Amino acid sequence: MTRYLVTSALPYANGPIHFGHVAGAYLPADVYVRYLRMAKGPENVLYVCGTDEHGVAITLKAEQEGLDYRSYVDRWHKDIKGLFDRFGISFDMFSGTARCKHHVDASQKFFLALHEHGFLQERTEEQWFSEATSRFLPDRYLEGTCPNCDFNKARGDECPQCGTWVDAKELKNPVSLIDGSNPVLKPTTHWYLDLPKLKEQGLGAWYDGEDAAHPIKGWKPNVDGYVQAMFKDLHERPITRDLPWGVPLPEGIEGGEGKVLYVWFDAPIGYLSATMEWAEAQGEPEAWKSWWQGEDTRLVHFIGKDNIAFHVVVFPSMLLGQKDAWEGKAMVLPWAVPANEFYNLQGRKFSTSNGWYLDNDHFFANFDADAARFHVLMSAPETADSEFSWQEFQVTNNALLADKIGNLASRVLKFAGKRYEGHTPEVDAAVVDDLRHHDSLQEADRQFEAVGTHLEAQEFRKSCHALVAGSAALNQFFDAMEPWKLAKSDDETERARCAATIERCIAYLELLSRRLSPYCPGAAGRLRSMLGACADLADGSQWGLGAVSHVPAGLALDEAGVLFAKIDDDTIAAECERLEQQAAAQA
Repeated sequence: MTRYLVTSALPYANGPIHFGHVAGAYLPADVYVRYLRMAKGPENVLYVCGTDEHGVAITLKAEQEGLDYRSYVDRWHKDIKGLFDRFGISFDMFSGTARCKHHVDASQKFFLALHEHGFLQERTEEQWFSEATSRFLPDRYLEGTCPNCDFNKARGDECPQCGTWVDAKELKNPVSLIDGSNPVLKPTTHWYLDLPKLKEQGLGAWYDGEDAAHPIKGWKPNVDGYVQAMFKDLHERPITRDLPWGVPLPEGIEGGEGKVLYVWFDAPIGYLSATMEWAEAQGEPEAWKSWWQGEDTRLVHFIGKDNIAFHVVVFPSMLLGQKDAWEGKAMVLPWAVPANEFYNLQGRKFSTSNGWYLDNDHFFANFDADAARFHVLMSAPETADSEFSWQEFQVTNNALLADKIGNLASRVLKFAGKRYEGHTPEVDAAVVDDLRHHDSLQEADRQFEAVGTHLEAQEFRKSCHALVAGSAALNQFFDAMEPWKLAKSDDETERARCAATIERCIAYLELLSRRLSPYCPGAAGRLRSMLGACADLADGSQWGLGAVSHVPAGLALDEAGVLFAKIDDDTIAAECERLEQQAAAQA
């Protein structure tokens, strides 16, 4: 049986994350994993993530705030996990690169294996050094005059005025952001990952689908375009830094004292160390091997487009370069990397510093997380940048979720409650068989089948549209059959058609509750509660058609409730105004 190891890019523990991040890497993964658990079996799916807790941005910000590094990342780890909880995004293991006890050993082992197999290069170069604090200064610790436009507050890596990437050594009149002193250039030794060599020794063949031992699903156009351009000008990449916080180089590496692994190098190893942590928590410490070294594992990375280089070129290179270092077995390589583009807000980029963001506390205190999940998926930036719009969110909630799904459940269950005293009706099997061929029900079958097909292909927007189309077909069936008229007929045949209509609608509502579950787990659970004893009719897999085949008579139904509350125009107008005022106040 194929096993799916799913990851989402480790969110950086240096500030809050927002809806844009959720749309890019976390919500699609959560929906995909929920689908896989139902369709493939929960034992065949593992979803790991955690916070990325090392790097210059963290050390600089923590020092500026007067906090120790661990306290700083702990705060943001808690904040980030809190947003995932509100969105209903769940992981088998959510760890962090500074909190997982397996991470240092795993990262150092990666370094040693690459070193021993000849995939690292050692170089000595000049870097700015603060004599006042006796430490080398990474680019983010520097400010000076831009060599391109002479702006006097350029950073050591980029000029915010002209947008030019800056070589820190070319920065004029540099100043340390730690204490304002003027640094000097001093030689320092670092190690580089030899990506060109790794491309020749397996990365290129794997990427092109020529490695039978490491199959690929195929690449999205945005991924392929980026990687092909990168391959044309592939360079060695530094993997160490002079920093006081991070994974230290292994003992015995000459010249490695006081140096740590570059954050981009150790971060993806966090997927492996989190799996080790999960395995240990299960009481099976060696179980991680079946996921990371099993021939039947499909490794799927959900990321934003800014992470394509690391997940399709760098991390696969690191995995390939391990060769047989891990008890003689090779590591799995990514099977799919469904990278998304950027998700914006009302025509502009999300920006907490500019006040252009959705306040998480306010949003979830006033709006339904399930509706947010569905809308974000339906507007996800799969092939191009997209955006969250308050007006479109209202349309999704009201016209699609409330009218197409919530209204259907309400109509059917209220009718059954009134006409059949809150129980499933007794039906004539021949009449039910005849209704199975109704055009609307056959359309519902096609659309609900397409939901799974699109999820399998990681086409989330299409899967949302198929779910809505299937629900619309069920509403059309209910309207076309007009059970309220059939129930009043003196003709026994007409009344039998009424019973069969309600039986079919209840059967499809049970199916709909399962199809809805990956997207809106809360609403799906409420719908299943309304269905009462009919909620356990699934025959075979949780995802299969199951109960659509037949609903026994006399099963108790619960009362119909509200699945999705509608949002009025005034509320939406107030939110748009709130966003503008928030941005104005920040400015």
